[in-house]
Amino acid sequence: MENNILKINNLSCNYSQIIALEDISLEINRGEIVSLIGANGAGKTTLLRTISALNRPKSGSIFFENQDITKLGSDKRVSLGIAQVPEGRGLFTILSVEQNLKLGAYSRHDDKIIEDLEEVYDKFPILREKKDDYAGTLSGGQQQMVAVGRALMSKPKLLLLDEPSMGLAPIIVEEIFHVITTLRDMGTTIFVVEQNAFLALSISDRAYVLENGRVAISGKSKDMLNDSRVKEAYLGA
Repeated sequence: MENNILKINNLSCNYSQIIALEDISLEINRGEIVSLIGANGAGKTTLLRTISALNRPKSGSIFFENQDITKLGSDKRVSLGIAQVPEGRGLFTILSVEQNLKLGAYSRHDDKIIEDLEEVYDKFPILREKKDDYAGTLSGGQQQMVAVGRALMSKPKLLLLDEPSMGLAPIIVEEIFHVITTLRDMGTTIFVVEQNAFLALSISDRAYVLENGRVAISGKSKDMLNDSRVKEAYLGA
């Protein structure tokens, strides 16, 4: 059995006449963190949205656990084990923290939901304190915790994170990324788009660089930290 949990072959995606992704091929192996870096407009969010079925590809294929999911809807992909934390968090601001978290488990039909809710509260203790507060009243960092927790409530095998550090204070970023690495150590596979290239490369096992909708560079993250092209373009060196 192949080790990859996600495999993308020759994927292309357009917005009207604009080419957003062109001939993308990549794979993500079980139990690793893979980061995706690139300039604004390179196609990073489009790729995540296409994996989640929020965008439809023009051509190419997506395989998850050796199953072709290219034509499956987003609800089916969630049921298979793919969850996304979107850029901007996408919370229901007039619902409580706990209601938002429970919505993450909408596709589940087991008796472990309350137990898993407690695990989310253990990871983010401040959410337990604020479980009855409207999500819209929380700080940006707390909202990001809710967004991550909501995704975890679906029990994902593959967690997609879109700009998890955006707009957050450094101490909150550290907390969020500690949870990310802990999840990886517990067996969750993670694909993360991150504006902070140094941070992304520091916590990931492998990485891809997107430029103008194409994969320009790929390899082990530790090697990319020393790659002159990456350093000059994304690390300010």
